Amino acid sequence: MSTPEFRSGFACFVGRPNAGKSTLTNALVGEKVAITSSRPQTTRHVIRGLVHREDAQLVLVDTPGLHKPRTLLGQRLNDLVRTTWAEVDTVGMCLPADQRIGPGDRFLIKELAALRRKPVIAIATKTDLVSPARLAEHLVDIAAAGAEAGLEWREVVPVSAVANDQVDLLASLLIDTLPEGPPLYPEGQLTDEPEETLIAEIIREAALEDVRDELPHSLAVVVEEIVPREDRPEDKPLLDVRANVFVERDSQKGIVIGKKGARLKKIGMDSRGQIERLLGTPVHLDLHVKVAKEWQRDPKQLRRLGF
Repeated sequence: MSTPEFRSGFACFVGRPNAGKSTLTNALVGEKVAITSSRPQTTRHVIRGLVHREDAQLVLVDTPGLHKPRTLLGQRLNDLVRTTWAEVDTVGMCLPADQRIGPGDRFLIKELAALRRKPVIAIATKTDLVSPARLAEHLVDIAAAGAEAGLEWREVVPVSAVANDQVDLLASLLIDTLPEGPPLYPEGQLTDEPEETLIAEIIREAALEDVRDELPHSLAVVVEEIVPREDRPEDKPLLDVRANVFVERDSQKGIVIGKKGARLKKIGMDSRGQIERLLGTPVHLDLHVKVAKEWQRDPKQLRRLGF
């Protein structure tokens, strides 16, 4: 009997904002690599998570949600999504079961239909939030939306990342579409994002949780440095992490800092534990809030903030 060939390749999840893409990436990888927040437009970087199997390696690329752009940042995020689609082996389209298929989804499905020879899997996400009857109706709607756009779904699979339902099945279906080839990353590695990016995302997520309604998209975080504290005994290392939280206006600076610095302190406390787990070392986190006027519309500032 011949041994099964090793498969490796790239897959990305697409869907309108807040369709459950990042949560699904984390569930498949089994670790928190993409930031998740219940507010749309949280993801700005393409974060890759790795799924290791004995006979395969699946590299998951997490894209921002495609949406009608109102700023230069929005336009760049959309361009990033389309570039990603062109480079991956397979696309998974996330359609949350607790929402009807809307114009935004149909717009996306039409765009995916234009990819032609690329396998596209429809993923009905958030199935834990709906009844079996509603899920059945949703699956029928997904099939109809694909047919209407001239897109033949490779598979239609219902999944709940939160309840860990059918996550393994989805991994297998994605792996089945990959080409044969050697592993692309070392065994045990979970993401190829630099630590600075992951730390910045953790801090931004903690900040978003706290200032949710007041300034959703005006936050950017840049990690300035990660340095070992000098004069520490070898068995008690400490890393100094210095990061800047950027907002667009002076009034927003006060919102992030909070009364007597209380909110900034809470953001630091919420993110420090996660950063320590990521780095495997105790961390002293030094956060500063700075104003970068209208950064979402300014090409020079966008570049400086990593977009």
